[in-house]
Amino acid sequence: MDDKILDGRQALVYGAGGAIGSAVSSAFAAAGATVHLAGRRAEPLEKVADRIRHAGGRAETARVDATDEAAVDEFTDAVAAKHGAVDICFDLTSRDEVFGAKLVDMPLADFERPVHKAVRTMFLTSRAAARHMIRQGSGVILCFGGYGDPMADLGGFQTAFGAMEALKNTLACELGPHGIRVLTLQTNGIPEAIGADTDAKTREEITRFTEAQTMTGRAATLDEVGRVAVFAASPMARSMTATSLNITAGAEVG
Repeated sequence: MDDKILDGRQALVYGAGGAIGSAVSSAFAAAGATVHLAGRRAEPLEKVADRIRHAGGRAETARVDATDEAAVDEFTDAVAAKHGAVDICFDLTSRDEVFGAKLVDMPLADFERPVHKAVRTMFLTSRAAARHMIRQGSGVILCFGGYGDPMADLGGFQTAFGAMEALKNTLACELGPHGIRVLTLQTNGIPEAIGADTDAKTREEITRFTEAQTMTGRAATLDEVGRVAVFAASPMARSMTATSLNITAGAEVG
């Protein structure tokens, strides 16, 4: 794969200050894209931007709440006005999920929070980007998650992924005639992305559980997610839309 396969592209990454957002943003920048890092807190965004610039990449930051319709539209329009295009849009914001409780014992607010946030942020970020992509006649919209086999005690988490997949397919259908592709990156969990506030024992248990689900005995790494995101956003994947790139190491088949 060409090292600068995304040269000249303008990539918007929401939730860029998180572990996955940081990895994807760095991979986009290394592939030649100008990366526009969006998130609610400035400090983690600036840290990611500094690393990208230190490595010779191009990065800009903006404080954006991806649940805020006006803020998302303003941010996207500003990138398009300054740089002339919006080529890639990837929503990697957190879902505010609540784990560990049976659905019958879960308050409605805890169940619907990740569903509402996932669908809202994906819709707003995709819609804002698509309006510019339609005028360009090209673009790639990426989402993260995928829908695997049902599991207990995940609250609204898998429901959120299912809703995102339905939205992805509808977007792909409507936007395909305009040269716009819509794809999901699906993992079964990335142990490296476990929050720093998680205690060592819990971290080990989650890692062991995640790896035990795979056929290869290992889960995807942050670096691998970044590389797959670059491929998905590049011309090499131009015939792919309305589908998921399965990087579950065999945890999900198909």
